[in-house]
Amino acid sequence: MPIFVDHEERREQIVTAATQVLGELGFAKFTLRAVGKRMGGSVTLVTHYFSNRDALLDALLERTLSDARNQQDELMSITDPHERLRATIEYFLPLNEENMRIERARVALASQRGVEPSVAEHMDQIDPGMRALVRVALAEFIPADQLEETVDLIRLWTAGVVLSAIEHPETWTQERQLVALEQFMRRMNLPTLTA
Repeated sequence: MPIFVDHEERREQIVTAATQVLGELGFAKFTLRAVGKRMGGSVTLVTHYFSNRDALLDALLERTLSDARNQQDELMSITDPHERLRATIEYFLPLNEENMRIERARVALASQRGVEPSVAEHMDQIDPGMRALVRVALAEFIPADQLEETVDLIRLWTAGVVLSAIEHPETWTQERQLVALEQFMRRMNLPTLTA
């Protein structure tokens, strides 16, 4: 009797394994063979779904963008604008092992931006989506003429926390990141705009 394989689920498993390989081994060792090995199979397990590394990178990108779209919908359901902004900023932090793997993979990709044209294309698509999340969360606080500089501030702050957590995970624990987030929110001291 043939074994039923849910092809969409298998594609998602491969993308998850690719994220893990990229985050743990770096871009130089990010191969279809390494992803297949991570899944307990061979390279053909991966090539059945993704013809080459760029196709797998495309799937990683699509997952990232899809997650951002889903997160935006979820964030918009938070009625308190201060809580919405806090949740948005928290979304960018590597507060658990899964998010840490994703951020390690993103940093591994970012390190290849100037070397691999396909990576630069991917990174150029991710940043606007991330900025859009922050922009939506800030809309009730910041006048339009100050919005982009405040988006910059938040993106820079979160990037700094991410890099610190990747470099020093024993220091930048979940608890410490959340304390830093609370301090950051207090220092921003954003009143809600009145209509």
